[in-house]
Amino acid sequence: MSSDATGIHKLEDVVDLGKFLQARRARVNPDEVGLPADSRRRVPGLRREELALLAGVSVDYYTRLEQGRAKRPSDQVLDAVARALRLDETTRAHLHLLAGNTRRSPVQERTGVRPSLQTMLAAIDNFPALIMNHRQDVLASNRLARLLYGGFGWDLESGPNFVRLLFDEDSREFFPDWGAMCSHETVAQLRKMSALFPEDAEMTALIGELSVAHRDFAEMWARAEVKDCNIGWVRFDHPMVGLLQLYKDQFRVADGSGQMLVTLTAAPGTDGYEKLALLGAGA
Repeated sequence: MSSDATGIHKLEDVVDLGKFLQARRARVNPDEVGLPADSRRRVPGLRREELALLAGVSVDYYTRLEQGRAKRPSDQVLDAVARALRLDETTRAHLHLLAGNTRRSPVQERTGVRPSLQTMLAAIDNFPALIMNHRQDVLASNRLARLLYGGFGWDLESGPNFVRLLFDEDSREFFPDWGAMCSHETVAQLRKMSALFPEDAEMTALIGELSVAHRDFAEMWARAEVKDCNIGWVRFDHPMVGLLQLYKDQFRVADGSGQMLVTLTAAPGTDGYEKLALLGAGA
């Protein structure tokens, strides 16, 4: 794997505080924080000295923070930096996690799905549902989920990685909102999970692989967006039923495994509900 192409070649790069700060600093426009525009700027975003001024810390200290030479910065300093970077609550918490100032909840990946979850999944028969792990590998799915994604040629029973599938070239045809869904949801959630599972070599390999293979992924990852669970409307352009709009919910399994139940629903009487019924009946 080429580190020149991605900047990702070992575990530390995925959860590196300095790289995260640099990426977020590049996203802050000077005029957003009341600084004058300067046509001589050679890089996007704020300069280090500007960020330090806004955060109320010395330029030397902030430089050491980005270079990984400032050990265990205080909560007060991190909160000040977060405010200067205009981070939301989820991203601020991610910053504290990267700095080692937040105690990580015990996490341990499970290789399989608990029988009780399998039973619940099998009992859901009127809307698609699936179980994924923190890397977004599909661990289990119900009949309607397999029918829904099977229309795109995706075999959920083979345990594919959902992020890999989304960045396949053909996926753009299946999701009218592909760009927003990948950038602001899928990649942002993957970044959050990478900090919760910092020793996961498979996660690091996945991020590196996608960064090399897909320029879109590399650019989205470089934005350093962080998001918790992805909920909201998802639109599909399905070959069997046409445009289909479903509401996605994610339910985190409370056992530290990183697994989550994902459901795609539509209210009775809606177009989405009728099309799901049609999809199920046509199998």
